Amino acid sequence: MASLGGGWLLVCLSQPVAAQTLMATESGLATASALATASATATPAAQLMVREVAEKKADITEIQGPTVGKLGQYVLAQPREPLGLTNFLQYAIRNAILAGIPGSTIVLIVLFPLVAALIAGARHLIGLRGFGIFTPAVLSVAFVATGILTGIMLFLVILGMATLGKRFLKWAKLQYLPRMALLLWFVCVGVLGVLLVAPYLQWQNLVNLSIFPILILILLAETFIEVQISKSPREARELTLETMVLALISSLVLSLEAVQKFALIHPELLLLMVAAFDVFMGKYTGLRYTEYKKFKQLVK
Repeated sequence: MASLGGGWLLVCLSQPVAAQTLMATESGLATASALATASATATPAAQLMVREVAEKKADITEIQGPTVGKLGQYVLAQPREPLGLTNFLQYAIRNAILAGIPGSTIVLIVLFPLVAALIAGARHLIGLRGFGIFTPAVLSVAFVATGILTGIMLFLVILGMATLGKRFLKWAKLQYLPRMALLLWFVCVGVLGVLLVAPYLQWQNLVNLSIFPILILILLAETFIEVQISKSPREARELTLETMVLALISSLVLSLEAVQKFALIHPELLLLMVAAFDVFMGKYTGLRYTEYKKFKQLVK
């Protein structure tokens, strides 16, 4: 009887432990099952978003990334030649990359005078006016960072919000600076709305976008607004369209890998060619292409 009682007591004492162990095991299995189910039932859109974020396109406007490494590796892979007047900048660029300066930063700085020369040539030789030199050049860098379609979309959103804000504030009769501040408020609200809607539309170029190109586009809104105020609606539309065309062409030039590599390997030659082209344009006093077409009959 004593042994039976002791055995019964051991069984009774062991049951709660077994029950707790069983409950813990079931809880652990349930948690693992829930995690597995949550992972397995992830929506295709979420899985696509994760995959596209992992496969983000290389961007030369980024400080870090595969393109930076690619450009830097290309420069470092070139054979060293004796230092001279024709390659001293190449030596300096190589040392700068070894010191940690991104190759993409150097590329954009070296190519920016080329972009400015192309825009000046389009104005002086062809007749495309645009919003000067600075606005199309900076806009082209923003297009490189955002992608052409995304950049055009943000560009149109900013123009639309600036136009809407200008019409809305016409009755207020505010001073210039407060009015510009309110117009930038409208622009920022519009861009913010686009960014908040982008994840639902699975627009990954906007989801992964850095603040740099967005700020460029927002700050350029002041130029667009000034043109709308000082010019007629038709002339403002023409200038806006010409600015977009110049920015798109310049962004395509900046995106060419061959141009980027040439700028890193032969920066001296590129800068001299750009300077010579600028001097040639400064000396040119003939008709522009659009003027020649306009007055073709008179010229004959």
